Formats: sequence, C-alpha cells, structure tokens
Amino acid sequence: MAQAREKSVTRERLIGMQVIDGDGYLVGTVRDISFTIGRMGISLYVEGKDGSTREIPWEEVQSVGDFVLLKQRPAQVLEAQQPQQQVQQAQAPVCPTCKGPLTWIPQYQRWYCYKCRKYA
Repeated sequence: MAQAREKSVTRERLIGMQVIDGDGYLVGTVRDISFTIGRMGISLYVEGKDGSTREIPWEEVQSVGDFVLLKQRPAQVLEAQQPQQQVQQAQAPVCPTCKGPLTWIPQYQRWYCYKCRKYA
C-alpha cells in the first residue's frame, strides 16, 4: 500500500482560491495569509461575497485542491460563534476576578473581560 505523502502549499497557490465550508457552501476567497502575534500558526485571510473579511485558522482546513475545503464543524463550535449580541443575551458568564460581564471573542473562541483586560 502506498504511503500518503505530505503536501506543501505555497502562498501564491492559495491566494485567489475559493474557500468552501464543510457543508459545501462558499465562504469566500483567500486574499492573504496572516500570522497573529502571540499565537502559534497561520490563518487564511478570507474575503466573503459581501466584502467582509475574516481569519480562518489553518487547523480548520481539511484539504486544498482546486479550492480550500474546511473541516465539518461540530454543532457546539457553531453555537459558540453566534454573533456577540446573541451570546450576551443568552446569559454571558461573569469574570471570576471582577464579577463584570465577559465578552465572547469569536476570533480566539474565548471569553474576554474588558475591565480586567484579560481572557477568563
């Protein structure tokens, strides 16, 4: 049986590729590659059909061929990425330090306290 080869992908190849989610829907087009200071790894800087941009961590990429295919996401992750207002309305947790409200930061998938200026 042939062993699967590791495949590298260049930045030049990724730029301009369409990004498809795990359900087969178009997410947008890769505009660039980004690195976040203080975090390991890279992200795809993707522009949606409506002109909005977002970063997609490389860990969410399932494969790259004629397009970038994202992994199927569990329901819990999708629920966690609801718009911030909806999450806050659904009884946002409080900061363990100052007991103030926490804000959901979708990019990092973590709760943040603006009063203490740190993640909970």
